[in-house]
Amino acid sequence: MTPSEKALVPFVSVDHMMQLIHHIGVRNMLRGLASYIEDDFRRWELFDKTPRVASHSAEGVIELMPTSDGETYGFKYVNGHPKNTAEGLQTVTAFGLLADVDTGYPVLLTEMTMLTALRTAATSALVARTLAPRGAKTMAMIGNGAQSEFQSIAMQAIAGIDEVRLFDIDPAATAKCAANLAGSGLKITACNTAEDAIQGAQILTTCTADKAYATILTDNMVGAGVHINAIGGDCPGKTEVAPAILRRGDIFVEYPPQTRIEGDIQQLDDDHPVTEIWQVLTGQAQGRTSDKQITIFDSVGFAIEDFSALRFVRDRIEETEFYHPLDLLADPDDPRDLFGMLTRAKG
Repeated sequence: MTPSEKALVPFVSVDHMMQLIHHIGVRNMLRGLASYIEDDFRRWELFDKTPRVASHSAEGVIELMPTSDGETYGFKYVNGHPKNTAEGLQTVTAFGLLADVDTGYPVLLTEMTMLTALRTAATSALVARTLAPRGAKTMAMIGNGAQSEFQSIAMQAIAGIDEVRLFDIDPAATAKCAANLAGSGLKITACNTAEDAIQGAQILTTCTADKAYATILTDNMVGAGVHINAIGGDCPGKTEVAPAILRRGDIFVEYPPQTRIEGDIQQLDDDHPVTEIWQVLTGQAQGRTSDKQITIFDSVGFAIEDFSALRFVRDRIEETEFYHPLDLLADPDDPRDLFGMLTRAKG
């Protein structure tokens, strides 16, 4: 590769990302992402790990999520602004980058709004496959916003569910989700209350958007033998699960220093025991141990999951047209003569 070719960085736009997803197939992409995430979780100890760098405001949060495995560096920029929906804007937008540690040169720049929805769903389903009761076939999807369809299809493709019971405080959101899932092969039931939605469900997914201490699942709603996939509580001051449920269940997290700040366990003492999900996947810790156990995945999203998703996209766009070569890096003939490059550009 010539120096000038090295300076062109593959850029995956939103349009190219959607083309890539359809080229691979939504379910195959979810399975592929889950496989990459599991592979990276199994080598968890190799990665640089830090809680995401967050800038909070009354309206939302803007975050950077960096990590490296020593050979490749990656980060994601992401925001979370619940008020945006009322203004016709996305609650979450994101982009990400991979770079070669040896040279520091970027090797991929991509949209990650669509990709984050997919990687979040893939992670949820991977963990549900690991922790949910054996033979789980029904999921309650509480919160029917932008994540809900991805979560439902991932649970079908990876965890084997065949029924989704939907509830949202906004009936239009439930109608949207039901319509989008109509051709999925899932049995879809629209429910009038959260209590109705969880009836007969073995997997309970909460994914609400309000930046508030909320109790979507109250203690009396949740019986024994379920898996709770709590993905909506993802910043300080934003929760979904009653503390009493957290105390009754066994809690699994991505990275405790981040989850204790941002997850539902921010409601508990700092020393409340949790298990890191990578330890379960590597056999260093137990997952579900009984049919009566309540397992809780308190998921806030972690940089390694984004790293996995970026790796997946980098590998899949090779030999395709689903990217633009982006002139992102200055590349003078003589690396010491950046000013000369500028001068010659005057023409």
